[in-house]
Amino acid sequence: MKRYLTILTVLPILLAGCQREPYADAIITPNPAYVGENISFTNISDNAESFEWNLGDGTTSSAFNVTHFYDDPGLYLVSLTAFGRKGGVSTATFEVDVIGSELKIIVKEYYDEYVVPNMSVILYPTRQDWIEETNPVGERYTNAVGECIFTGLSYQRYYVDCWAPDYNNYDLASKDVAYIETQPLEPGYDHTFIAYVKDLPPTARKSTSRSGQKEMRMKEEGTGRSRELKPNKISTPREKK
Repeated sequence: MKRYLTILTVLPILLAGCQREPYADAIITPNPAYVGENISFTNISDNAESFEWNLGDGTTSSAFNVTHFYDDPGLYLVSLTAFGRKGGVSTATFEVDVIGSELKIIVKEYYDEYVVPNMSVILYPTRQDWIEETNPVGERYTNAVGECIFTGLSYQRYYVDCWAPDYNNYDLASKDVAYIETQPLEPGYDHTFIAYVKDLPPTARKSTSRSGQKEMRMKEEGTGRSRELKPNKISTPREKK
């Protein structure tokens, strides 16, 4: 009997000594993903009792599984650390490819709706940036059919600045921000924004610089004919590259 009790006493100690080290692993879907698209980080680790995720954009979590989306395109290095009962640690790393959105700008004259080629189009991340001309995302020029395309954009709204010596959208912007503000760029869609501009009267063409025209027009109260704004969100799904 004593021998039997001794075996029972030693057995838990032996079993504890045989506990395996933790092993961290995960399945990530979808990958690649679009900006703003929910990504599932599914934990398939073994022999661990706690976890720590680092999602590569400053976000961390101690949850078992995680759902997360990214605001900006890029390649993110994600790590999952698994902690064992006896102090063992295992870390697995993964690359998550996040694809930016695409935005097509079509520039049209406000009253007659003809397309305007050779327009300088600049995107800004905020309305204040649009006003102060700071932090531009990029500049494009419209082609023969009044179109230009921006790619690799983040999950947000943008503000569209259109300018040429004889045209701009500054008077329209002073009336309603909807003339320059895009819809949020939803995950997995190509977006189109119709940017209306006005053919400037001769008196407004004295200041030929972009900044000079913007400052002058934003200070003046808009005049002339008006009409109901047209919807500018024209989005279609696209396949991941």
